[in-house]
Amino acid sequence: MCLSQTVSFTASAFLVTGGTYAVARAWAINKRYLPVALMPVFAGLQQFMEGNVWWGVNTGDPGTTLLGALGFIFFTWFMWPFWIPLASWVLEPPESRRRPWMAAMSVAGLAFGLALYLPHLVRPDWVEVTVNQDSLAYEGTMILDYLMPRWMTYVVYLFLIIAPPAISTYYHMRWFALTIVAVVVVDILFLRYAYISFFCLLAGLGTLHLIYIIVRNKCARECPVLFA
Repeated sequence: MCLSQTVSFTASAFLVTGGTYAVARAWAINKRYLPVALMPVFAGLQQFMEGNVWWGVNTGDPGTTLLGALGFIFFTWFMWPFWIPLASWVLEPPESRRRPWMAAMSVAGLAFGLALYLPHLVRPDWVEVTVNQDSLAYEGTMILDYLMPRWMTYVVYLFLIIAPPAISTYYHMRWFALTIVAVVVVDILFLRYAYISFFCLLAGLGTLHLIYIIVRNKCARECPVLFA
């Protein structure tokens, strides 16, 4: 989390614990929920990696900072653009005409995420972590910067994580898409000085919405014939 090492590790423990419970519930009530249920766990692991970034910054250890940052952006740039479409696809009814679109967005997200993340493994000097207003800011070079403006990269990224749940058959997933939109709006309006870190923090907390969805078995309530 962008505020401190302690808060990052605390948020990590909270999200992993809640996500683990959601996974257990998904296994018991509807296994199609499993990719969705894993998202709070991933968000918690991402916050754990950011805690390690703080650890490296606070101790003056560039190696720990870099490893933590690579772990953090693994989720930011690689995981979310393909996992959210994939989770939406798995949950969608087999006969839904939306499934091919979700599958296509998942494949596109995988290619997009690889393009964003893999170059940083080859060129770790592209990863730049700074402390801005007592918050972590992740900047640096992306390979797509040589192909299109950075704002366009962000637009593609947001499309891939918002569109799949937004077109879901199920209203509760559409509400989750609106949660992501709200996170983006807050991030742009108030937290631009460390927008990547804050976005992942708020989005991580937004996955609490997914825990609520699974615990309440919202899909069964919307479609009892398919998911009884």
